[in-house]
Amino acid sequence: MHEAESDRAVPGADSDRSTPEAGGARFTRRQLLSTAGTAGAVGLAGCVGRQYRSPPDCSAVASAAGNADGYVPLPADDDVSMFRRGLRRYGYYPEETVPSSVTVDWSFPVNRIGHTAAKSTPRPTPDGETVLIAGDDGRIHAVRPTGEHRWKRETGAGRSLGFHGTPAIADGTAYIGGYDGELYAVDIDSGRTIWHTRMREFGDAIAIGSSPAYVDGSLYLLTEHKNPASGALWEVDAATGNPTWSDDRIWGMPHPSPAIDCEAGRLVTGSNDGVVYCWEFPSLEFAWSFQAGGEGGPDGESMAGGRFNLGAQIKGTIPTYDGAAFVGSWDGRFYRLDLADGSEEWSFDTGDVVMSNPAIDPDRGVVYVGSDSHYVYALEAATGDELWSTDVDGHVIGSITATAETILVGSYDTHLYALDRETGNRRWRVENRGHVTSGAIPRDGRIYYAERGVFSNYYDDDEETVLEKPGRAYCLVPDD
Repeated sequence: MHEAESDRAVPGADSDRSTPEAGGARFTRRQLLSTAGTAGAVGLAGCVGRQYRSPPDCSAVASAAGNADGYVPLPADDDVSMFRRGLRRYGYYPEETVPSSVTVDWSFPVNRIGHTAAKSTPRPTPDGETVLIAGDDGRIHAVRPTGEHRWKRETGAGRSLGFHGTPAIADGTAYIGGYDGELYAVDIDSGRTIWHTRMREFGDAIAIGSSPAYVDGSLYLLTEHKNPASGALWEVDAATGNPTWSDDRIWGMPHPSPAIDCEAGRLVTGSNDGVVYCWEFPSLEFAWSFQAGGEGGPDGESMAGGRFNLGAQIKGTIPTYDGAAFVGSWDGRFYRLDLADGSEEWSFDTGDVVMSNPAIDPDRGVVYVGSDSHYVYALEAATGDELWSTDVDGHVIGSITATAETILVGSYDTHLYALDRETGNRRWRVENRGHVTSGAIPRDGRIYYAERGVFSNYYDDDEETVLEKPGRAYCLVPDD
């Protein structure tokens, strides 16, 4: 790990590191990572020094799990915030009220890359005084709720596809991974990079699209690898950036963010191979896997020497609730799986690809999910029965947000929608420029979200793709 300002090793990190041969076989990397996971130590990518694993204390989180809202990352701790609100990834904000009508208070450009992955979701700090917005150009913005910049930080992620994950915030530090395969720790007050990893420290990862989870001083995230397409789950010491454990059993390049259910003692995630992977937590012993869409997905392209097929990709983060995991797949189905053993309890056919991040209202026992069918669905979490469905005129690939009365969802039709939570009826919609693929975050009467840039010829192989307008970050306020 190195400080960006001086490229100097962080105290305690070993600066004499070697790397496997660039053309090394898949077996070598998997063997290194497997050894690290089994021994509970790093010992990967040629690291000389090893940091032995001390499992995080999950008991405090488990004891808070009975709270009605269920999203509390740590009890009595106001210094932690992360993607989808908390460890179980509900995307639920019951204390926030969405106005009956809104107007744009401010906006500025943040996204300029054509990559269609959902864009990073703005993340307010726990005190609400700063909003962190990461762009696909590799910049991190810290702005006040009224739109004034506190600082702007350029990172090495700008050499690739920038940021698509959302920062995890703990004790005044923001942690975010980039499509350069590196993980950044940034001081929120100053914008200074505290440390950042190199891609070789994650087994030559090519990208981190996953948003970290934070528990008791440890971060949990997924990395993407190529030749062949594969991934790994990592535990990282938040203080130093040193990996402390890993498991590279994942096939396909994984995009989801891991969800952790301390009450159930499970960590779950999915990948492009259409598999849900589950570990015991905090021991990180592997528990089970579940294959969506049959054997690797229907009519899928064979990948990784036939080890898996495309067709059932799991792109969305998997929330956990009521002893279950809720999973959307490119096979068009939305699943409820038993967290204990991975068995399917029900599935719901949306008729098209599911890649959105669902929201869960634990007070009513309802899950909300979007699909490429252009519909948002409200389903009974216990049974999968449909309560309502609403057409939003475009693909839904970003995060759905639930509040006390309203569901917020972005669409490929360039609008952000506010739907009535009880009926699905449209309360309002706001027109933007590009596809709205970030989550919408309500905080203190304001709503923050981001869109994709506007491109011409993006799907035309014979013409040059041109950025017509950059995608912007927005803040909505009540329309008085």
